[in-house]
Amino acid sequence: MPQRLGSSQVAFGLLSALEKIDKENDYTVLLANKPLPDMPNERVGWKYRYLKSNKFKTWIAIPWALFTAKDKPDLFFSPAHYGPVFSPVKRVITIFDLAFLRFPGYYKPRDLWQLKLWTQISVQKASHIITISKSTASDLSRYYKVEKEKITVAYPGFDDKIFYQCKDQMKIVDIVGRYKIKGDYIIYIGTLQPRKNLIRLIEAFKNIDNLKLVIVGKTTGLGRQGWMYEEILKAPKKYGIEEKVIFTGFASTEDLPYLLAGSRAFILVSLYEGFGIPVVEAMACGTPVIVSNVSSLPEAAGSAGLLINPESVEQITQAIRTIAFDSKLRAKKSKEGLKQAKKFSWPKMAKLVLKVFKESR
Repeated sequence: MPQRLGSSQVAFGLLSALEKIDKENDYTVLLANKPLPDMPNERVGWKYRYLKSNKFKTWIAIPWALFTAKDKPDLFFSPAHYGPVFSPVKRVITIFDLAFLRFPGYYKPRDLWQLKLWTQISVQKASHIITISKSTASDLSRYYKVEKEKITVAYPGFDDKIFYQCKDQMKIVDIVGRYKIKGDYIIYIGTLQPRKNLIRLIEAFKNIDNLKLVIVGKTTGLGRQGWMYEEILKAPKKYGIEEKVIFTGFASTEDLPYLLAGSRAFILVSLYEGFGIPVVEAMACGTPVIVSNVSSLPEAAGSAGLLINPESVEQITQAIRTIAFDSKLRAKKSKEGLKQAKKFSWPKMAKLVLKVFKESR
């Protein structure tokens, strides 16, 4: 199974749900390459069209496809930040987060320039904007002065066929062992990048005994890759706790529920998130979650999560101790998390987005 992250994960989940719930409208999905095997099959009303240009698809290839289409579409939808600069039809785009405006120092100059320019143009040209949290909607109003009527919040979902409460203890032990994890642990799953606040998380383990921190994510290549991660990899040695921190590298999507089930808790003390699908996936597995009290994370975790100030190493340390060594609290938060996770699904997101389509034509 392909491992999709961030915008790719949302695009796949949303498009797959739209294909299932909407048999009334006709869709042409523009792709740079042939669809992967798990994408919906073509049918009457659901077609794929391949673009010749990758590098300049937003500026040239997509506008060309829209202007030259034999049957003009009623609407163009982008499940990502960028929409075509020129279009003969109305545009609906998706804004996941504005982290590049909140934390510009965490981006390479060229990437930051592109994000700022293209996002601003796309927001200005869009007739409507989908966001994945109230937090991002608030940022859109703050930074781009977008009217509230022009924004719809549609929370992402998760794959409930993969992420559910695992009770096969033998399988859990087997999978955990494959990653050479021994003893009790707290787990982080995601990219290795500055915004994830991993250095503070690692520092928090200086004063925690009998517990390890497992960090799942790659630095390069496919999967949960990151950037500006060198300091993160050096942090365990810096704090003298190399034996407490385990970098697993890549882990397949199929293994993640077992790694979550084997942990005392999932932790995401990010400085900023557009939503936080891994939080919902963890809760769906019955794993208690510790999350930052900033941006969208309180929306994802609800009352099921332990909320902390991500800039306080002391609060991070205390939250880890609280959840890791209190079995009654873990059981309580696990139950609350299972209930919270049910609030999110791809069909729910698709229904809201489809409503936007109908009102925007």
